[in-house]
Amino acid sequence: MNLIIMGAPGSGKGTQAALICKAHNIPHISTGDILRKNIADGTELGKQAKAFMDAGKLVPDELVVALLKDRIEQADCKNGFLLDGFPRTKAQADALGKIVNIDVALNLETDLGKLADRMASRRVCPKCGYSTSASAAPDGKCKECGEALIIRDDDKREVVENRLKVYAENTAPLVDYYKAAGLLKNIDGMQAIDDVNKAIEAALK
Repeated sequence: MNLIIMGAPGSGKGTQAALICKAHNIPHISTGDILRKNIADGTELGKQAKAFMDAGKLVPDELVVALLKDRIEQADCKNGFLLDGFPRTKAQADALGKIVNIDVALNLETDLGKLADRMASRRVCPKCGYSTSASAAPDGKCKECGEALIIRDDDKREVVENRLKVYAENTAPLVDYYKAAGLLKNIDGMQAIDDVNKAIEAALK
């Protein structure tokens, strides 16, 4: 089963992706991870990508798709895969469709206003990685190790709102794209983690 998971930043995509991949024994494919690995391994495609990144430019869609094609042709993808973070635009979706058939595009539906509140209230421990909400830690201390909790730079309100704005403008139109193709499955992403996962599994049957 070849899957795509979509959703706004903070919608729980990463958590659900891990659960889906474990349940279906398929690899979780992130284009960011592919880029980093190819660059680290010094592959020809990796060298090309690095040249763009070193120049402060976006890696062109054609190169990202070539890296993706190389990845999904590997043995661990024979039973399918889950794509996370790609496609981000209609042009990328068109390019993807030319190299592989997608079976289902999962879309975690969220209230962007509530999502911004949730992300901006998130606090993390710089020492052990523990994560919680500001309201659950009124003393501002980590319950695991006692370290002072911090707000990650990408969880700051102005950053969160900008990330959600960019998502709405660029990626949200893909919902219509995959709906028109008959591949979209909308999932209520504001539920508890287990309930979201149950809804996803029901949609994949």
